[in-house]
Amino acid sequence: VQLQASGGGLVQAGGSLRVSCAASGRTFSSLHMGWFRQAPGKGREFVADMSRSYGATYYADSVKGRFTISRDNAKSTVYLQMNSLKPEDTAVYYCAATISSRNTIPSSSGYDYWGKGTQVTVSS
Repeated sequence: VQLQASGGGLVQAGGSLRVSCAASGRTFSSLHMGWFRQAPGKGREFVADMSRSYGATYYADSVKGRFTISRDNAKSTVYLQMNSLKPEDTAVYYCAATISSRNTIPSSSGYDYWGKGTQVTVSS
């Protein structure tokens, strides 16, 4: 499975940004998809994920109510819509995938495939 993230950039605090992740190499509907982020000097942290079966979604408390994960199986793409962005959201955002029927996988060790990441910078 190959994952290619895109859509990062520079945005002012309070603004919005959508990052995308296109998958190839396997039937997309069989993949559980997640988003993680890593800020400078910090570990990789869970942001959101979406199950393959029923489209169940889960979010980190820090982004709940501001971020929305979605997927388009016809386009083999998962999205992360980020609203009301804060400077502390600044990080490299990674998409991840695994073959699982679980509803949520909030640990990075639960994923087998990773994209290269896209930088999101929120200025104050």
